[in-house]
Amino acid sequence: MQEFFNNIAKVFTGFSVFDALEILLFAVVIYYVFRVLKNSGARWLIAVFVLILVAAGVVFLGNSELNNELFLLVPLLLILVMLVIFNVEVKRDLLNLGSYAVPERKEHQSGASREEVERYVADIIKALQNLSKDNIGALIILSNDNLPSQVLESGVLLDAKISSQLIEGIFFPKAPLHDGAMIVNNYKIQAAGCFLPLTQNANIPKELGTRHRAGIGITETSNVIALIVSEETGIITIAQRGKISRYADYDLLKRTLNEYYWKDLSADGRKRS
Repeated sequence: MQEFFNNIAKVFTGFSVFDALEILLFAVVIYYVFRVLKNSGARWLIAVFVLILVAAGVVFLGNSELNNELFLLVPLLLILVMLVIFNVEVKRDLLNLGSYAVPERKEHQSGASREEVERYVADIIKALQNLSKDNIGALIILSNDNLPSQVLESGVLLDAKISSQLIEGIFFPKAPLHDGAMIVNNYKIQAAGCFLPLTQNANIPKELGTRHRAGIGITETSNVIALIVSEETGIITIAQRGKISRYADYDLLKRTLNEYYWKDLSADGRKRS
């Protein structure tokens, strides 16, 4: 035990600025790994991560023959494993560098009344169902000021009020912006004709084309919702966090849009009924 404490004392003997910067660097990297694990709900991995770090620290401090370089391999290997397992989360954070920094939405932003928002929800659903009936492809992204700036800059900024006529007009097959994505930001159509990153998920059904892969891809890298209409089948698909729900009907669309605008809207409706 005396040797253990002597080794701890040796660690701080001759402590240099370089050593302090090294510790700070790894503290920042380890914090990022913890944040990714926490946001992914992988609490058991956090426990394993902590146990391995503690065990490695005890072994290092208890053995004077081990050098700093060998000890530093432990967090490096752990970080590499985390990057492999959670590559989607890392890719999302890298893509969002320089994008808008807005706190996570707790409720709908002010500027539109409840009646107006309910009309926007109805107009979006009406447009999707009309496009679906006519087998016209569409891709609508529901964002919260959280898309990378390069996505918005790839299209045409509109800043227009939401209406079913405008949505259907933009996705009309001969319209110049119909091939890109429409960005709905709260109660405005922010942009249209935008290009999105395609998913690299090999498990996506082969019958889903570029429009679906773009819709899924942006939900993997940004916390947004994608509403997709297939031009081949007219099937409406909802994508969130890289997962898809196909054959979306009126009820699922309304529930998704209500959750986007007001988290508690559905609960309020149940209370009144």
